[in-house]
Amino acid sequence: MDLFFLVLARDGRGVEEKIEELNALGVPYIIVCGERLSTPNTVYRKPLGKYDAINFGARLIGEAEIICLNDVDTKIHNFSEALKPLQDEEVGLVYCRVVVEGGPQPRFYRLLDAIRSRVPVAASGELMVLRRELFERLIPLKPCRAEDTYILFKTLELGYRAVFCRDCWVTTTRTETLEEEVAYKRRTVGGIYQALSYTRPPPLVRVFYLLLPLAAPLLLALGRVGYYWTRGIIEGAASLLRKEERGRF
Repeated sequence: MDLFFLVLARDGRGVEEKIEELNALGVPYIIVCGERLSTPNTVYRKPLGKYDAINFGARLIGEAEIICLNDVDTKIHNFSEALKPLQDEEVGLVYCRVVVEGGPQPRFYRLLDAIRSRVPVAASGELMVLRRELFERLIPLKPCRAEDTYILFKTLELGYRAVFCRDCWVTTTRTETLEEEVAYKRRTVGGIYQALSYTRPPPLVRVFYLLLPLAAPLLLALGRVGYYWTRGIIEGAASLLRKEERGRF
């Protein structure tokens, strides 16, 4: 398959390491970075949000048939597995598992992965693989704080299949404290409800998010971490009512 990586970087941290990784994979790439750097294949774009960086980078990807969106602060494992689902022509999108090192999120991802293995309720934008024909139909992305899940929901709306790939994964770091986790959940959940307002995913997905604020208190059974997750989910759902519509990194 003819591949191209579009890498998203808010600043210069991790850029050199990502270049080494992609060179080892032998794939062409462009890094859209919010800091001016002299590293190869790196272009500057003021950091307005990942949706904006993707829209900007879309004009730089050449004629590749497969577009890979990748966050700079990740390390990719078993990448060839992410390409296998695309042998089915009905599959337009593959989004990969995330392994978080440290902090409260590993426990959350185990729960999320169990759900989205059955129902496509959320994507992880750390590594997404898309057919070009789908990518071109998605661009320009709307300003959305959860651009990864917006891409997922729009993919489903357009009639393509989306596959959650467990056998290819990325490692990264996330929040370290429960207080940081509240802010992270508020931002991501609010962004998902924003994505829902832009798209028409399958009814089961919409029902899931209709019930989520009501079901979130069940997480309190998990103790302190459940309390902070519940708080972040409810505050994130409420953010849509406050019309916090700007997409951000």
